Amino acid sequence: MNNLFSAFEQRIRKIAQDADFARDIELDLSRVTVETPRDPSHGHFATNAAMVLSKQVGKNPRELAQALVEAIVEEPSVISADIAGPGFINIRFDDAYWSNHLEVILKAGKSYGGGETSKGEKVNVEYVSANPTGPMHVGHCRGAVVGDALANLLAFAGYDVTREYYTNDAGGQIEVLARSVFLRYREALGEDIGPMPEGLYPGDYLVPLGQKLAEVHGDALTKMDEDEWLPLVKDAAIDAMMDLIRADLAALGVEHQVFFSERSLHETVGNKSKISETIATLEDMDLVYKGTLPPPKGAVPDDWEDREQLLFRSTSVGDDVDRALMKSNGEYTYFAADIAYFRDKFERGFREMIFILGADHGGYVKRMEALGRAISGGKAKVTIRLCQLVKLYRNGEPFKMSKRSGDFVTLREVVDEVGRDAVRFMMLYRKNDAPLDFDFAKVTEQSKDNPVFYVQYAHARVRSVFRQAKSDMPDLDSSDAAIANADLSQLTDEGEATLIRKMAEYPRIIDAAARAHEPHRLAFYLYELASLLHAQWNRGRDVPALRFINQENASLTLARLALVKAVAGVLASGLEVIGVDAPEEMR
Repeated sequence: MNNLFSAFEQRIRKIAQDADFARDIELDLSRVTVETPRDPSHGHFATNAAMVLSKQVGKNPRELAQALVEAIVEEPSVISADIAGPGFINIRFDDAYWSNHLEVILKAGKSYGGGETSKGEKVNVEYVSANPTGPMHVGHCRGAVVGDALANLLAFAGYDVTREYYTNDAGGQIEVLARSVFLRYREALGEDIGPMPEGLYPGDYLVPLGQKLAEVHGDALTKMDEDEWLPLVKDAAIDAMMDLIRADLAALGVEHQVFFSERSLHETVGNKSKISETIATLEDMDLVYKGTLPPPKGAVPDDWEDREQLLFRSTSVGDDVDRALMKSNGEYTYFAADIAYFRDKFERGFREMIFILGADHGGYVKRMEALGRAISGGKAKVTIRLCQLVKLYRNGEPFKMSKRSGDFVTLREVVDEVGRDAVRFMMLYRKNDAPLDFDFAKVTEQSKDNPVFYVQYAHARVRSVFRQAKSDMPDLDSSDAAIANADLSQLTDEGEATLIRKMAEYPRIIDAAARAHEPHRLAFYLYELASLLHAQWNRGRDVPALRFINQENASLTLARLALVKAVAGVLASGLEVIGVDAPEEMR
């Protein structure tokens, strides 16, 4: 097991279960944890075992801790175990414990830290899912990065991940798009359309599509009735917008495996659709009824109707209110389509479904969780992560809007200016539900204050150490085979040991971030590891004996090359998970 924390946690649990105080007691050990102490001077590991077990065995936490300590110090590699505060136990290990783990890291290579959380459970991650009405804007950017990094993280942790995009290609916004495109088509034919009417999409990005329609159809569409040209223009507009969206996402390094069409839920075969079939299933479960809803809180919309309608009994499965399934004009609501879509996922075998949504979808959380419980009978886990807004700045000043898009900054504009790596890393350098300020100047400066530069520079610095070693010590064999046989017991400096201990946290970070669905934890960890690498390099500038390359001691140099190679491997692994390059050099 690569995860030292999980391995020692199991040892602690066995010690507790085998202890005299647990005789004839089936302990609940689920809350026993092993973590890194907040203050590194307190030890290498800390456990809460005495604190969480004291009530079960009827002993004072410190008294129980003393009994545990007596057994813990007998464990291999443990050199001390001390009681702190109300009953925490701080544990230290000998140097061999850490040098042995460095060997594990080097042998594992790219697989280090991965595949320990899941054994192939299927999980569906749906992210972005923007309406196909224009190019991606910066508001979509954060959800795209969070979703894609989370999918990478889960895959690395051992899950069978499907990355999905729900295409909202049904409903009123598509009709608005088609009418906007039709005006651009008429404009391409030479007609003066004047200013774009209010309510239509004004962006210049529709001009090429209008021109293409003119090339393909000439003026034929103008001679058709609306019910003839509207479906043709809708299909062409959706295809063009999805091509645009895919290209924008590709620039960000984001690719989906599945693009699910909302229209497919509405399509009828033999007077049945996926939505009607789903509603029939809910009726059989007594989750659908005809009734009235109370008026919405606050100002009542002008179009609100106090009428009997078809409702989903979502309050019976944890929602705040019951939800309408059909509009007054006989069309299904968006929520009805959401239920059918969830059912489709469930029937495809997904028992864990994650949705990455914008902060404006906060009202969706309870209803999505409720429909998940209803459709799956409680067998599926639904997780929703909301991404807060991104505010753009340039040198501290708010960034102005784009002319091309009409009223927003496009994702492509941001990527083209600062690069994919900067965008992806910085979108993860805050928790998804915290607001994020993105300053074009700060994310491109070469300093410690720019996290993506600092982490990438750490990886490039390691590669430069190897190049320097070949130059300074041409006779030194620094091949993988030689490094695998390096005498790692020579790594006795505290800075070197600190680097090893930080790398030992990587499997635990991967596991915790995957379980919590929080890829930002990995970005934070990479910055911390990079900082330690830079700090050790700087110590070598002040104290020559600590330099990674010691021309007077080939064996020590080889051990230190093994150390920094492991650091570079962990950095490269983590950067790959969040979708950022690990450069060989930086200029």
